[in-house]
Amino acid sequence: MTHRNTTARFLALAAASLIAFAAQAQDKFIVMSSTTSTEQSGLFGHLLPVFKKATGVDVRVVAQGTGQALDMGRRGDADILFVHDKVAEEKFVADGFGIERRPVMYNDFVVIGPKSDPAGVKGNDVVEALKKLAASKAEFVSRGDKSGTHAAELRYWKAAGFDKPAMAGYKECGCGMGPALNIAASTNAYVLADRGTWLSFKNRADLAILVEGDKRLFNQYGVIVVNPAKHPHVKKDLAQSFADWVVSPAGQQAIAEYKIGGEQLFFPNANAK
Repeated sequence: MTHRNTTARFLALAAASLIAFAAQAQDKFIVMSSTTSTEQSGLFGHLLPVFKKATGVDVRVVAQGTGQALDMGRRGDADILFVHDKVAEEKFVADGFGIERRPVMYNDFVVIGPKSDPAGVKGNDVVEALKKLAASKAEFVSRGDKSGTHAAELRYWKAAGFDKPAMAGYKECGCGMGPALNIAASTNAYVLADRGTWLSFKNRADLAILVEGDKRLFNQYGVIVVNPAKHPHVKKDLAQSFADWVVSPAGQQAIAEYKIGGEQLFFPNANAK
């Protein structure tokens, strides 16, 4: 083989290697299906760059209600889920769509409403608050989107004696947490929100937290890698790297460090049951 041919072959192999490396680098990302609360609270804007710096893996987030996020996982359109409806998450895993559900962090739900509180709900009992709301002429904005927040809201209404509130002012927006808060702010209505999104919400108008501190308002988040046995194209190893990192001391510390106005939004609890 001539020197010219050897050089040409070497250059061709080098070019092919560079192309393969570039393709691999471009492919080093995962799709995460998650909730609007983790996105709109600003948590991911803080958390994901820390993960990428540690691992080189990019995370592309699709933020929607937990029900929709789980559906996305069932279809194999996501590699990993980061959601907050424990019952639905456990069913997702039991049905074979997820490998394992791991607890990550928690915050809490709060009932937001007009500072004047015309329905008189202020206190620390969410069920009594909803009973008063149902008996009032006040307006209540429901996510109505099968999200984790919506599922929690329906549980609280059921505990108050209502399968679905019949109050005239009950409105379902079919929207994320941020838009629901915007509607409540513009109409002076009540709304159930996660504390994280509320703390990051700027358009508060005349709204304030009226109900908090009830243990039933506890809001747990979990992470689940989508099962490649159902969808072979799932990037299991990269997704697992995020699941392992977010429950590691480094990931848990990054969650704890995210604050707004000095107030912590989420509390790591990877060792919870």
